[in-house]
Amino acid sequence: MSEGRLPRQIPYIIGNEGCERFSFYGMRNILTDFLASSLLVASFAPALREDAAKEVFHIFVIGVYFFPLLGGWLADRWLGKYRTILYLSVIYTFGHACLAVYENNTTGFYTGLFLIALGSGGIKPCVSSFVGDQFDHTNKHLAKVVFDAFYWIINFGSFFATLLIPWTLKAWGASWAFGIPGILMAVATFIFWLGRDKYVRVPPAEADPHALPRVAWTALTRVPGIGTAFALFGYGAAWLSLALIPTLGVVVSLCLALVLLLAFGGIGTWMQLENARGIHPDDAVDGVRSVLRLLVLFALVTPFWSLFDQKASTWVIQAKVMVKPEWFQPSQMQALNPALVMLLIPFNNLVLFPALRKLGIELTPLRRMTTGIAFSGLAWIAVGALQLAMDGGQTVTIVWQVLPYALLTFGEVLVSATGLEFAYSQAPLRMKGALMAFWSLAVTVGNLWVLLVNAGVKRESVNALVESTGISVIAFQMFFFAGFAFAAAVAFGAYAVRYPQVDNYRRA
Repeated sequence: MSEGRLPRQIPYIIGNEGCERFSFYGMRNILTDFLASSLLVASFAPALREDAAKEVFHIFVIGVYFFPLLGGWLADRWLGKYRTILYLSVIYTFGHACLAVYENNTTGFYTGLFLIALGSGGIKPCVSSFVGDQFDHTNKHLAKVVFDAFYWIINFGSFFATLLIPWTLKAWGASWAFGIPGILMAVATFIFWLGRDKYVRVPPAEADPHALPRVAWTALTRVPGIGTAFALFGYGAAWLSLALIPTLGVVVSLCLALVLLLAFGGIGTWMQLENARGIHPDDAVDGVRSVLRLLVLFALVTPFWSLFDQKASTWVIQAKVMVKPEWFQPSQMQALNPALVMLLIPFNNLVLFPALRKLGIELTPLRRMTTGIAFSGLAWIAVGALQLAMDGGQTVTIVWQVLPYALLTFGEVLVSATGLEFAYSQAPLRMKGALMAFWSLAVTVGNLWVLLVNAGVKRESVNALVESTGISVIAFQMFFFAGFAFAAAVAFGAYAVRYPQVDNYRRA
């Protein structure tokens, strides 16, 4: 590679990502709207169908961002990133085909959702870290430009999918609305395959006796102590959470079990990590310490995803009862999000950030992310105010949703686009795929919070408490999530001040 030049294989990855994101957001952004009026939820009472559609949507998103754990493991240990992306992309394409063919068949449709979650989620950590693998220390200064371009093309695909596919659903029906994204996914797979001879392929690592799980096991078992007790408590709590399956469902209960296991196991490992020195080399122990520090940041980002992903469920349902042109579909409002992203990324890099630097304000990656989480809270204050007006009988035009979309999108650019590159730069070399999977797992946890809150407000005692405030349940939830984001921003900012940044780009 020549210093200062972009790797020639980048266009294949960017082209693949644009088509893949069209396919994903095309089906994702009509999912709630389609389900709410489909035969798949016909067994529910009419008043409960929208809630059922929202629940299916968030369970699907949980799956999408849970399977990166599998994809990261396959890439790091068995197949390498290239083959993992290629093979799972084929599965992903078959998932789209199932949606198109089985639009009124519960088993077939949900099988399609599962295959899309597996394929989309499995390739997610691999594609972003595969981008990073194409750079080394001679041209790493260009990586941020490419990660921004990578995020820009994601939103380019999302923008056109969000405009066209809801219209396709209304005009041509579900088979075409789900079939067109499938065609784009097949094109994405072909584009990625075309660049096969040009990619830098970092081979999968051999079994490592000093990998994170083994270092953690040594830390917890060599000299059992209070950290071991924390880990055992998390193990027990994870098993107990499975008892909630009849109430919360299999997916939510399993995710809750995983969160508890990771949280308490991580705390226990942190407390006793020095026990591992002498059995494992210092760089392995220090690497685990850096991973655990990073996982704390990821955990504090989860409230942002709770707010962000509800624009495709809660906000779409709100838009249904707003005043709008007859031809305009509620889910099309989501096109505003990628359109603003495509404008904000160059505006931030070329105008806002340089202007702030001239004023002596340097927005480091962690400062950007802190600010972004806070802006998501402001967005939900705005959308909650709209809900209060509607609950009070006022006629509200859908144009007012532009304000919360603008606030949320500005927050997204600061959190998500920044977080992709930051997570890659901080990940130890042997764990890049897996750690990018943990970044995606933060989205799973964010959607888990949504389902837990929704389950909570269905309880009679909680409903009575909400009614005592004098506002509707939906408005109460909106302000609750706003407060959740503000609390997370404060915690993230306080932790970020003491976070020691590292540079883990591949050597030339």
